[in-house]
Amino acid sequence: MALWMEAGSDPVTDKEKADLDAIAALKHSSALDLKEQGNQFVKKGKKHYSDAIDCYTRAINQKALDDSETSVLFANRAHVNLLLGNYRRALSDGEEAIKLCPSNIKAYYRAAKASFCLNLFSEAISFCERGLEQSPSNEEIGKLLTQVNSVKTEQELREAKARQALSTAKGLLSAIEKRGLRFGKALYQDLTGLRKPTIDNSGILHWPVLLLYAEAMSSDFIEDFAETDTFSSHLDVMFSESAMTLPWDSEHAYTREALELYYQAGAGTILSKKGALKYFLEGILDSSALSNVLSEETDKEHHTCDGSRPLEGKDHGKWIKVNERKTLLEVLQQKEYIISAIPVFFVVSKKSSFYKEFKSGQWSPP
Repeated sequence: MALWMEAGSDPVTDKEKADLDAIAALKHSSALDLKEQGNQFVKKGKKHYSDAIDCYTRAINQKALDDSETSVLFANRAHVNLLLGNYRRALSDGEEAIKLCPSNIKAYYRAAKASFCLNLFSEAISFCERGLEQSPSNEEIGKLLTQVNSVKTEQELREAKARQALSTAKGLLSAIEKRGLRFGKALYQDLTGLRKPTIDNSGILHWPVLLLYAEAMSSDFIEDFAETDTFSSHLDVMFSESAMTLPWDSEHAYTREALELYYQAGAGTILSKKGALKYFLEGILDSSALSNVLSEETDKEHHTCDGSRPLEGKDHGKWIKVNERKTLLEVLQQKEYIISAIPVFFVVSKKSSFYKEFKSGQWSPP
């Protein structure tokens, strides 16, 4: 009997040939039956998708159908894998279906769809274009191609934006490092928001500067304080004779000649390079793009476990008076000064009753 023939041997007798033909016919019929069962399982819904895949797989393993029919089986299995979210398997099945039958339009669509779901946009476009070569008027593939091109363009724009933002952030960080400045975590972000420094065409850093009135813990902003500006030049404008008095200054103590500016030595925590880059990019990139960009940056610094470190020293916590005749850069370059995302200075008045409390060291920021 043909069942007992050795593998690879040819039938000799008419009986053996007839037996082999009968076996082939049975396997062919079985494969078609499994295909139909798979189709029925798909129609029954998600609970039966695994049964459908099993039927298509068994039909493929029969190896009884020609290339065109087998291509349909792979394309059908790709369809179910798409429905289940098994995109990598769907892509593999779609590719196999195309190899077996290059005119299988559904195989191109499903391979393209799977590629699209895997964010393999170039591959998805290729499958769509090859499918349209076979069937130029296919609306389903045409719509998918339009969708893929649109999403691919959006992604390219996001990537370009991310590259530009990262380049700008690295430029800021480089400028800060070259000046020997210490950049730290934001301490008053509820007041400062996500304000950031900028660099002009001459390479000058411009900082938003927060002024905190220690007596009332109210605040003022200098939105654009060039590093080459002196403190006195800004205070002269802010507290000129024509300027409005502070609403809480009932003693009228905060006059230009009575003002003093201070900062607290070592107040804050220095950020790692990656931490600084993250701050510069926040509010510009969405969380996903920010995560992707930062994951590509290698932080070579050795800091504490959170990627940052405090600044210690004998003057840590001491209030340091600002020389108004100095430029912003000169003050920021003081070894005990940490920029809390943006420069922060405390304003007091020598004429205020609060002044003695502040100078005695009895006051500290809340």
